[in-house]
Amino acid sequence: MKFNIRKDDKVAVISGKDKGKQGRVLSVNPSSQRVLVERVNIAKKALRPKNEQQQGGIIEIEAPLHVSNVMLICPACNKPTRISNKRSEDGKRIRVCKKCGKDID
Repeated sequence: MKFNIRKDDKVAVISGKDKGKQGRVLSVNPSSQRVLVERVNIAKKALRPKNEQQQGGIIEIEAPLHVSNVMLICPACNKPTRISNKRSEDGKRIRVCKKCGKDID
């Protein structure tokens, strides 16, 4: 499955407990249709010490979100927007903002 969201894109969360937050995409997993967004959907994880010197405890990590819960933010108009695709002169696929019409790539 192809996504309109790629790594290092700025996205806004549109539903869920973190609705309204914005962050940068750290990773995209097309097989599970999930994205990992920086400083969004924080979960606590119990960490066991690996050896005698290392300390265990509870750490906070980002948990993945479903791709339908995030929306790409256009770098030109700085608003969450849907994406259309068009072909450039050299035949490459370019993402285009539906609100302002500017190229995102």
